Amino acid sequence: MSKAQLDFILDISSQNPPPENATPHMMREWFEGINAQTPIADGSMIERVPAGPCGGDLIRREETDESRLVIYYHGGGFLLGSSRSHRVIAAHLARTSGAAVLAADYRLAPEDPAPAAHDDAFAVYQWALAQGYDPAAIALTGDSAGGNLALSVAVRARKEGLPQPAALVLMSPALDLASEGDSHRSVTDAPLLTRGLMDLFNMVYVGAGDGKSELVTPFYSDFTGLPPTLVQVGSWEILRDDSVTVVERLKAAGVSAELKIFDGMVHSWQLFAPMLDEGMASIEEAGGFLHEHLQAAIARRVAV
Repeated sequence: MSKAQLDFILDISSQNPPPENATPHMMREWFEGINAQTPIADGSMIERVPAGPCGGDLIRREETDESRLVIYYHGGGFLLGSSRSHRVIAAHLARTSGAAVLAADYRLAPEDPAPAAHDDAFAVYQWALAQGYDPAAIALTGDSAGGNLALSVAVRARKEGLPQPAALVLMSPALDLASEGDSHRSVTDAPLLTRGLMDLFNMVYVGAGDGKSELVTPFYSDFTGLPPTLVQVGSWEILRDDSVTVVERLKAAGVSAELKIFDGMVHSWQLFAPMLDEGMASIEEAGGFLHEHLQAAIARRVAV
């Protein structure tokens, strides 16, 4: 583990804490500001497209196979984040997967509580299908709240009779909104995403609603028929057991699912990819998984 790199990043982060008594707008400005200077992959070409209710950034490269699309949903607890704040992940996924990457935006709480984000995320998948993308050439991915959304879209697509995407990649997915997993209590020293911050995110998005409802999480859903899935999580985060449990449930439903626990990593460490070796390693692994399964799904479709 690159402990010196991570210690440096955490030290810098501690010097720029979120503003006290901040409004949602102030929190978002702070979050965008701390991510604005992170360099993205060289050669990235970004185009704004009307994907879903809020649009998104379509990221391509010279070598991109434009017939393949990875839809990426950003994290931020349904309160923070945007296609811009998480561009480092999306741009490097475009580089490593060989596909175009759509970094989708969606409505945020508390202005738009549940199930607004989930409805918007599903609408983005519907948009991609309406554009003529072969579902075998589409993959879904996301980090934190975005991992929740990516899995939720696949579950809802199956229920509504839409074709499944070729693959899923979930990075530190926030799924256990009822906080039943042991890591929600036992990992007391995790930086960045603390129990208090997680409680805030749940309050603004779920409110008095049911934290186990499919309106806010697919954690308790039937996963039968979902595509191959890679789940990545850090060992040093309160959401660790969300990933462990969801992979167990996916496998029990007959889904090909892989779990990769990155030792010593914190929540959504991929945001630090240019400065953290494990951040880039995670994206390289995710991109390779996406490339492999997009290629294999298209080959199977052609063979049929």
